[in-house]
Amino acid sequence: MVIGLDCAAPELVFDRWLDDLPNLKALYEEGLHGALRSCDPPITVPAWSVMMASKSPGRLGVYGFRNRADHSYDRYSIANSLAIKEDRLWEILSRAGKRSIVIGVPGTYPPKPLNGSMVTDFLTPDTSCEYTHPPELKQEIERVVGEYILDVRDFRSGNKEKILADIYEMTRKRFQLARHLLAKDDWDYFIMVEMGTDRIHHALWDNMDPAHRFYEPGNKFENAIHDYYQEVDREIGELLKFADEGTDVMVVSDHGAKRMDGGICVNEWLMANGYLNLKEQLACAVPLSKVKIDWPRTKAWGDGGYYARVFLNVAGREPEGTIAPEDYEKVRDELIAGLKSIPDENGRDIGTQVYRPEELYEEVRGVAPDLIVYFGDLYWRSVGTVGGGKLHTFENDTGPDGANHAQNGLILWRPAGGAAAGSEIEGAKITDVAPTILEILGLPIPPDMEGKSIAPREQTFAGK
Repeated sequence: MVIGLDCAAPELVFDRWLDDLPNLKALYEEGLHGALRSCDPPITVPAWSVMMASKSPGRLGVYGFRNRADHSYDRYSIANSLAIKEDRLWEILSRAGKRSIVIGVPGTYPPKPLNGSMVTDFLTPDTSCEYTHPPELKQEIERVVGEYILDVRDFRSGNKEKILADIYEMTRKRFQLARHLLAKDDWDYFIMVEMGTDRIHHALWDNMDPAHRFYEPGNKFENAIHDYYQEVDREIGELLKFADEGTDVMVVSDHGAKRMDGGICVNEWLMANGYLNLKEQLACAVPLSKVKIDWPRTKAWGDGGYYARVFLNVAGREPEGTIAPEDYEKVRDELIAGLKSIPDENGRDIGTQVYRPEELYEEVRGVAPDLIVYFGDLYWRSVGTVGGGKLHTFENDTGPDGANHAQNGLILWRPAGGAAAGSEIEGAKITDVAPTILEILGLPIPPDMEGKSIAPREQTFAGK
């Protein structure tokens, strides 16, 4: 039984609120726990597919929700289930005759056949789509929970009262459906992913964190995230009634969370430094996709998001490339030095990290960014708009957002029959989850998986 909590932060669960979360605390005390190092980039798409396939984003060829489809300037593809060409756990298990229940795992829409049941993820357009396997499960869901909620559609609206109510309703219905399927179906492997933990962080982190620039002491929503974690813990307690002593239970998150200090307008910096040129003057900030770029005079451009993807305009690769292939590394080196030197609004260093994809991945498939940029080590996000002339912004281009992602998610694991109670797992990676589950289920680990099993007999426990 795997319970996924998107974006759940180890600092909150382990360090601050463990005593307020009795069901998670019981798993903590009865089994193993630790930080779970996410992939690079540590974002929902691709992280859950990385976890379920034990393959890096480079191997999957998926670097975010939207990816360049080719080296043209305007063709992008959405990373839905059709983009994932590698086997994920339930596909391996189906071939081995094992039955799975899969609910809400990012990267599952549109649904593909499996031995078991599937309800797709937050990227499903709406419930009028075919979002289940088998297809008739859709009508059953409507009978059980009414209108199923795939995601909180407007979690960046700023209407915190409504966002909070919607998150609670979504969570209640997802766990209700999970209990229904657990009770009804035979299963060897169960996984669900709750998105509410992610949505509440982005919507309300600034209400909770005294270190956030927009925090106001005593505000109405100061305890909202804490109280929601308690609600999720209660729901987990109800799910655990379906896990007997012979069932391994894991609670995992795909990445963590941290406050967002602001946004760096990456394309403004590229324009100011001569890498990006437009054919028009802009009176205000607009998305880069809506402006006319002077490609013969452009060397680089960037995408916004929780991290920046910077692309180079390379001769012979892009249609109007300007960088000679022999100058490619020189330009990348220049950009790395320049991007790392961008300070905060007061001129202070923010500790930006910049990576070449080949440094992060053994294999690079698809059209990867030429540079992957974590502004302020992910305390700052990348803002992709151009115009307005500002390098720093404290208004998000996609709506209010108080949190960014952190590299460490979490894992709690209560092995069947008990093992090394209260032990800390050290050095666990997101790619280790799938091999561990295969070993639990007595199946061989494919040699092309990048992670390794962290089953107790192989694991060194802190302090043991």
